Amino acid sequence: MPTTIQISEELLKALKRRKLHAKETYEDIIWDLLEDQLTLKNSILKEISEGIEDFEKGIHFTMDEVFGKSE
Repeated sequence: MPTTIQISEELLKALKRRKLHAKETYEDIIWDLLEDQLTLKNSILKEISEGIEDFEKGIHFTMDEVFGKSE
């Protein structure tokens, strides 16, 4: 069942800028955004998990090693 939602003019403009073609619906755009967010979230969680595994194996670096000494 379709539902109407209220959004600001600013959000409407942002959604319009994301359209890849004139017939793309706002629902398509929102689904794409949700999919992108989920993909990014899963990627970040994977990297965090790998970092924890590395740390537990003793593989780690100090801030100085990563960014260089700030003397």
